Amino acid sequence: MVLKSFVEVHPDSHFPIQNLPYGVFKPEPGSEPRPGVAIGDYVLDLSLIALAGLFDGPYLKNSDCFNQPNLNKFVGLGRPAWKEARTTLQKLLSDSEPTLRDNTSLRQKALLPMVKVQMLLPVAIGDYSDFFASKHHARNCGLMFRGPENAINPNWFHIPIAYHGRASSIVISGTDIIRPRGQGHPTANSLPYFGPSRKLDFELEMAAVVGPGNELGKPVDVNVSADHIFGLVLMNDWSARDIQAWEYMPLGPFLGKSFGTTISPWIVTLDALEPFAFDAPEQNPPPLPYLAEKNSKNYDISLQVSIIPAGHEDACTVTRSNLKHLYWTITQQLAHHTINGCNLRPGDLLGTGTISGPEPESYGCLLELTWNGQKALSLTGTTRTFLEDGDEVILTGCCKGDGYNVGFGECSGKIIPSPPLKHVELS
Repeated sequence: MVLKSFVEVHPDSHFPIQNLPYGVFKPEPGSEPRPGVAIGDYVLDLSLIALAGLFDGPYLKNSDCFNQPNLNKFVGLGRPAWKEARTTLQKLLSDSEPTLRDNTSLRQKALLPMVKVQMLLPVAIGDYSDFFASKHHARNCGLMFRGPENAINPNWFHIPIAYHGRASSIVISGTDIIRPRGQGHPTANSLPYFGPSRKLDFELEMAAVVGPGNELGKPVDVNVSADHIFGLVLMNDWSARDIQAWEYMPLGPFLGKSFGTTISPWIVTLDALEPFAFDAPEQNPPPLPYLAEKNSKNYDISLQVSIIPAGHEDACTVTRSNLKHLYWTITQQLAHHTINGCNLRPGDLLGTGTISGPEPESYGCLLELTWNGQKALSLTGTTRTFLEDGDEVILTGCCKGDGYNVGFGECSGKIIPSPPLKHVELS
């Protein structure tokens, strides 16, 4: 029997009862943040559901995890608590359960129209790491900058490459992104260029939200690492390619990445994604034993990027990709992150890196789509090699079920100009 909610959910909605992603919101300006789940066009206030005593299972009955300004305490409780919450919420929201459906007062207070609330970062992110897990993206970057004889460095096939990102500049969908300044490659005998980035790019990514962490010095086994991942969000790790190209040797990304990273507000749990599990690509050579999974899987999540060019109203789709294209799985990424004893903590974020597919129309950034600016991308009535001020980038992701969707909503951001510099020597 198909599970159905008493809350009306449009067939195209990303948020049916089969999904129930978690987020944090303010009901109105000045109010306190509180956790919620998305159902159709509504947000269910979990603080009120908890206050009413409706979380009555062994893990959540006496917990104050839904009376918090973020989801860190809840995600840190682990999979048994997550499953208990999901079972409880699906029962409460089902069309055959009267507890919430027929309680007019509680229903009106706890179910709020999504368009009237303010969404916030769902977790307090202590640390953020970004991987380089797509073989297609790695190959394309290598072809551009090193040539076909050494497109992918040999270590890439043995180790999930990553760098430590900047958690403080992660922002929620809808936040404007200020064009960064920095240095770029010098030309001829001149000094390095300094000024606003001339090659501002998006990166189509997803990110895993860490649940229970691990103790310092105690790695997580790859075959249980899924128990340390609460769920996934969409992520746009904006990149200033000119700044990045000048700075990344020998230590890797820095100012070309740290100016802004956008995530979607709703965390879709691995339990909701389980029906869309997909065999991961074969890895050759076989990974070392600590990365060898008994069941290696990605998820069949269709991803799309659209751009609304400055001065235009209509969005133009520029790429379609899928999480199933990842070479290194999210569970391998987490296990590798901890193999040296590094301790992850609830709310930490692990980005996948750019998710590119094998075809040009599935490349996950403008660097690839325009081949580093060599060929302009045609949008509606205009062209782009890289992003211009006023451009808005919108990421979406969705799994197609039997008569329902499990989606992530939108992850969007608009580029605004660099502000005037003050008290900085420009010459």
